[in-house]
Amino acid sequence: MTEESQPAEHEASEITYSEQFYPARPRALRPRARLRPQGSPTKGEDRTGEASGTNPFYVAWLQRSSMLHDANQIANQFSGRGSMWQNPFANPDPESAVNTAGVWFTAYPLSLMTKPGHSFLGTLGDPDLWQSFETIGIQALHTGPVKRAGGLNGWQPTPSVDGHFDRISTEIDSAFGTEDEFRAMCEIATEHGGTILDDIVPGHTGKGADFRLAEMNVGDYPGIYHMVEIEPDDWGGLPDVPPGRDSVNLDVVTEKRLADAGYIIGELQRVIFHDPGVKDTNWSITAPVLGPDGVTRRWVYLHYFKEGQPSINWLDPSFAGMRMVIGDALHSLGDLGTGALRLDANGFLGVEKSADGLPAWSEGHPLSEAANHLIASMVRKVGGFTFQELNLTIDDIRETSQTGADLSYDFINRPAYQHALAVQDSEFLRLTLNASMDFGVAPLSLVHALQNHDELTYELVHFATRHKDDEYTYRGESLPGSELAVTIRSEMIDSLTGPAAPYNAIFTTNGIASTTASIIAASLGISDLEEIRGPVVEQVKHAHLLLAKFNAWQPGVFALSGWDLCGMLPLPREGIEHLLAGGDTRWIHRASYDLMGYDENPAFTGMPTGRSLYGNLPEQLADPDSFVSGLRAVLEIRDRAGVATARQVDVPPVSHRGMLVMVHALGDAGEHQVTVLNFTQEEITGTVRSEHLVPGSTVHDMVTDSELGEVDELTSFTVTLGPHDGLSLLVSPPTPEPIEDDDDLDDE
Repeated sequence: MTEESQPAEHEASEITYSEQFYPARPRALRPRARLRPQGSPTKGEDRTGEASGTNPFYVAWLQRSSMLHDANQIANQFSGRGSMWQNPFANPDPESAVNTAGVWFTAYPLSLMTKPGHSFLGTLGDPDLWQSFETIGIQALHTGPVKRAGGLNGWQPTPSVDGHFDRISTEIDSAFGTEDEFRAMCEIATEHGGTILDDIVPGHTGKGADFRLAEMNVGDYPGIYHMVEIEPDDWGGLPDVPPGRDSVNLDVVTEKRLADAGYIIGELQRVIFHDPGVKDTNWSITAPVLGPDGVTRRWVYLHYFKEGQPSINWLDPSFAGMRMVIGDALHSLGDLGTGALRLDANGFLGVEKSADGLPAWSEGHPLSEAANHLIASMVRKVGGFTFQELNLTIDDIRETSQTGADLSYDFINRPAYQHALAVQDSEFLRLTLNASMDFGVAPLSLVHALQNHDELTYELVHFATRHKDDEYTYRGESLPGSELAVTIRSEMIDSLTGPAAPYNAIFTTNGIASTTASIIAASLGISDLEEIRGPVVEQVKHAHLLLAKFNAWQPGVFALSGWDLCGMLPLPREGIEHLLAGGDTRWIHRASYDLMGYDENPAFTGMPTGRSLYGNLPEQLADPDSFVSGLRAVLEIRDRAGVATARQVDVPPVSHRGMLVMVHALGDAGEHQVTVLNFTQEEITGTVRSEHLVPGSTVHDMVTDSELGEVDELTSFTVTLGPHDGLSLLVSPPTPEPIEDDDDLDDE
């Protein structure tokens, strides 16, 4: 080989997420993978004959409609490309993710009032909406699940059983818009400095084509799910499936019998959404299903959540479930143009039989960590980032974050800050913040949120499970974690539901169905929402901004929803009885809201419109005293302080029970940002003391742009806060005295 022909040495440069997002990164780094022309459906004429395993047309139609089929197609668009090796992927990078998109708007398809003549996705791609977002300081939009969900009954689709989190297709649901509208939304977001966040569900699917093919024992499809074929000789003890149903939940006795027979691993650590007589276990049995081979089978299958959400098997020899999930992720990132993905139900990807008499190992399993590592690494490989909603222990969040998702939803402090508001005491919140630091979960790695589509969770899994026997000090008493969890839940239920707040509702054992505004109303002692008029609205707004300050004035992502921006109240239960009939009370807090003042849209078919306390975005942006204008100021201070990527170093004891102090180190210059909040309804004066503050440092109020004083020799200073008030303080160390040169002394 001649000298001229030898390849030049190349030293790979570090690539940040910011460099990988439009328009900075080369288009070559995003493969434009297309599954189909504009999400074209299967031709109607192919749907001929009986919807049975013996009809080859039906089986072929199911295969073409399946997510596993699409995953195989999309993988071919990425394999063998140099662009698959241009991005670091082994380690999570929360700081880069926060720098790319630090403030999120969380949408919910059934609740966003659409622009007349536009779909949900078309509305989210409205340039006027993104101009408002940019003005406020919102940098990302999480669409929520918008792909087809629910199930199939023969040829016919059935509705979603869990707000479109029971995914059955990679196609966009036509109820929300088209793939072209999704791509256009991504481009509009980019023009305004934003990005789009999408969803994948690694834990389960709905009962769509993939599950129907699995029931028929077609190809690799049974390998997608944690499902086991029951031998006909053992059918005698199985429950019958009622007419109109395709499966039935196992009772505890049948669960144990099938476990003893070696079919299933039996009882799990907990039954999520437990409902006596409806969901007694995490297992269901199918009705008899005829396959293309002429054999009729019955299957028992796992579902952590609802019966219509069969769990994916991440360690089947076919790896069909893994292929399906990865394909769905690549479709979103490489075809639709998103920048990040939420991993839903990703903490439940591994189950294992335990010793006799003990529940199966189903939470915190190493397989979940391994699977999350694979998913998150693949997403980073193509230039995106991931975040997870993992309502498990702080240990689990730390462990899954070491190599998995870049960010985790803050289930640790979310119920704690709402508890602080309800009881006007920050003690439990200070306990959870310090526990997070002690266990090595930095707030920089968390998504700190106000309301989303789910309930106010109060399971307090960290204290109720893995640390149930650990001792904690609360209100001067020592008590185990299990008792602490019961105490906090009881205080929240008493303050936020029942006679004190009949407009909120308990949701199974998971939490409270409510809006942020209705939590505040209950905390203010309001038992009738009609009382929220005039000055009371101002009280609610002020407390709402306090909660925004808690979430925004600490490191990490700050997220909020349209229910927050508009100040929505829960829906009256009359009028949505059909949604509540199954026991899912969360529908009361999913009222539709009008972000942009579209007024009415006769074509909108989502949730009933609820009462808004604050009004739409254009109205609020024109009013300097509105909630959104106040929020804009909060986010401006967050940006100016650099707190989003700071390092939390202290949550010290406080001199007043309703006070909270968070101390954050800024860079290497010795400066600190200090967040001070008052969770009470009265003016308080208290001392801020932290060993991280240097005596003689100047304390500057970033809200009023004024100097408050200095840090004294006890590393403390005093502040006064009004009811539900908050301060962002910049503490700058004193300038060192110049050291005189020895030569100067000699000259003298």
